[in-house]
Amino acid sequence: MMRDPDRLIGDFWRKAAGLRAILHVLASICIVATGNSLLTTTVSLHLSDPAIDPHVVQLLLTAFPIGFLGGCLSARFLVVRFGHERAFQIVSLLAAFGAGGYMVTESAPVWFCLRLINGFSIAALFVVSESWINLYADQKNRGTYFSLYMLMTSLATLFAQLLIEAAGPKSPHLFQLVLAVILFGLVYARFVGGPWPTLRLPLAVTVDASNVHSGSRFGIWRLAALAPVTVVCVFQSGMTNMNVYTMTPIYAERVNLDAAVAVTLVTAFSLGGMLAQAPIGWLSDRMDRRVLLLLQGLAAAGLCAAIAWPGMRPQALLYGLFFVYGSVALTIYPVAIAYANAQLDSRHMVSASGSLLLLYSIGNIMTPGLAAQLMEQFAPQALFLLLGGGAFLVAAAACFNLVRRPIGAAKPCLVSGGCE
Repeated sequence: MMRDPDRLIGDFWRKAAGLRAILHVLASICIVATGNSLLTTTVSLHLSDPAIDPHVVQLLLTAFPIGFLGGCLSARFLVVRFGHERAFQIVSLLAAFGAGGYMVTESAPVWFCLRLINGFSIAALFVVSESWINLYADQKNRGTYFSLYMLMTSLATLFAQLLIEAAGPKSPHLFQLVLAVILFGLVYARFVGGPWPTLRLPLAVTVDASNVHSGSRFGIWRLAALAPVTVVCVFQSGMTNMNVYTMTPIYAERVNLDAAVAVTLVTAFSLGGMLAQAPIGWLSDRMDRRVLLLLQGLAAAGLCAAIAWPGMRPQALLYGLFFVYGSVALTIYPVAIAYANAQLDSRHMVSASGSLLLLYSIGNIMTPGLAAQLMEQFAPQALFLLLGGGAFLVAAAACFNLVRRPIGAAKPCLVSGGCE
């Protein structure tokens, strides 16, 4: 049966209006995230100085994940106390303060505290942004909006690298550049972009303040009971992102590839993920997300097996495999988050965002050591066998969710606005 053309046009303009309403929010996120990414890279460049004691470097590196953990756990309180928009501005100001501190002194204890602030601000920025987008979106466009958000964070990483290339990795003004970018994002968010659109439900309803101080959280175990596929996907995404970006240069060196080739492989991986965000988000709003995650898990596992397959292959083919792998692996996270938030009551979304981001950071921190050990004991290709195993677990978890809750079956509806 054909739909009324006037109704189709009306639906299109309503969706376009909703998207236009959050463009300045996405722009604010992109600018501040660019500054945070630029700061992380700048600190890493300074810590690569061989004159710095390796034990000091290791101590400073541990500060970031500690701060990140604190940001995951604290962002909910900031949202309840100040609301999403003001919490975003406070976190941005805190990030600017931390960036300015690096220009004052090179004292290791002070840098440890600044790294704590850096990790805290990035985690809180992500939790505030993700929870607001999930609350603003509805069931029909959550995947699209979240993929646009992921596109902004991908662009932020790309812009940060371009700024470092333009200024020069050894420039003495990198910290000033970081501070300028973050302050620009803060000024844009506060004075240029305008107020954030009103949520469908008031904050007092979406975040139950009476439960915040009682310790009530929608933690990882409750998420695992509700949407096990999301828990597996988020951990696997943290594992994949960290290992591809940090271990690919080591993999390339051990399979006799040039350093320039390793850089191109990582770039191809990133570009694939960035370009696939919007199409996958659009697709996830139009089919069962569990089926999509099943297909993504199987595809990612197959691509990892193809990359790890022994033997020589043309570099162009390897670039193509990394590009397609990035387009699959880097889009699992937004689809999984959209699926989980489609199952949640609105008041749990902020807490759930913090718990999922915490799980993502655990995947970031725990698995590179395991990957390095497997590569040392067996072969460099063990890196992608490990990542392929994680992708296969995504497919298995999606199957479990489908069997437990078949397509079209009634589900225990925790969602105030409807069920998927």
